[in-house]
Amino acid sequence: MCRASQTLYYVGDIQSRLLDHRPVISAEIRYFVREFEEKRGNRESRLLESLNKMVVESNDQIQSTNVEDMNQQLSDIIKRLEAANHMAERVQQREQEPQQSVQLQTNMERLKDEWEEFLKEQQRLKEVVNEEHDKAVAQLSIKYSEMKKDLTKFPPI
Repeated sequence: MCRASQTLYYVGDIQSRLLDHRPVISAEIRYFVREFEEKRGNRESRLLESLNKMVVESNDQIQSTNVEDMNQQLSDIIKRLEAANHMAERVQQREQEPQQSVQLQTNMERLKDEWEEFLKEQQRLKEVVNEEHDKAVAQLSIKYSEMKKDLTKFPPI
């Protein structure tokens, strides 16, 4: 049993040497920290701070000029869009004018035909009314002439 426990100890030792990288990583971390903090004396942090300051200043300057340029460009773009919109409306109007005139012409012809039909119908109705009137006048004439004859039969008072 002693041999088995000794074998397990060696297996554990080999496993820890092969798979446990903590000592190696910790040595690398110490080297990295010593390299950047102790040897270089915060040169990189000062360099990064100065670079950050330059970037912030550049951004402020570029941003203010860019805002002004963008405003100018946007106003130019708006003017161009308004002009293009106006031109598109004019083109659309010109395209619609022939269509409207053709449609207007067909409407006028249709209305003219309808008006002629209306006048024919009115003439026909006028003739019908005139015929009925003539018949009514004839009937009344006959009736009054008969009444006149009947009156002549009676002696005057």
